[in-house]
Amino acid sequence: MANSPQARKRARQNVAQRLHNTRQRSAMRTSIKMFLKALDGTDVGAARAAYQQATSLIDRTARKRIHHRNRAARLKHRLNERLRAFAQSASAS
Repeated sequence: MANSPQARKRARQNVAQRLHNTRQRSAMRTSIKMFLKALDGTDVGAARAAYQQATSLIDRTARKRIHHRNRAARLKHRLNERLRAFAQSASAS
C-alpha cells in the first residue's frame, strides 16, 4: 500500500489510466471482430468500412502506446490480407 501522499495519488492515477487503457483495448478488439463479421457477409463495401474503422482504432492504440507499433502494423497487415482475399473472391464470384 502506498504510504506517501504522492504515492497514493500515483496509485489513483494508475487505476484510472488502467481503466482507460482497458476500454481502448476493448474497443479495438471489438472493431476487429466487427471487421471479421463483415467478411462473413457478401458486401465488400461494408468490409472496407469496417476495415477502415479497425485500422483507425489500431493506429490510435499504437499511438497512445497501449500496443506496440509493430504489433499494430502486424495486425493491420493481417486484416488487409483477409480483406484483399475477400474482395478478390467476391469479384471472382
